[in-house]
Amino acid sequence: MKRRFALLFALVALAAASAKTYSIHLYQPAMLGNSELAAGDYKLEVDGQKAVLKNGRIDAEAPVKIETTGKKFASNTVRMEDHDGKMHIVAIGLSGTTTRLVFQP
Repeated sequence: MKRRFALLFALVALAAASAKTYSIHLYQPAMLGNSELAAGDYKLEVDGQKAVLKNGRIDAEAPVKIETTGKKFASNTVRMEDHDGKMHIVAIGLSGTTTRLVFQP
């Protein structure tokens, strides 16, 4: 019984460790996938090919392509583009890494 509990605990810890979390700030409302996000602070979780932005609850989830750039990002950066009169998040650079998350508008 103890061995099963230890194995279950190890699997849960491994699953929790696989998701990376970052803090980002949106200075204006923006779309991520089909979800409209208000300006404010968000927690960004990246788990494999999926990104989730949370602000007290799950607000938006979208598939993401992970790219490696030539230099490290000095801070978390959010790149947006105007599509049909609404701003859409198209990329997020992760502070202290060479990782850029790319979203489809």
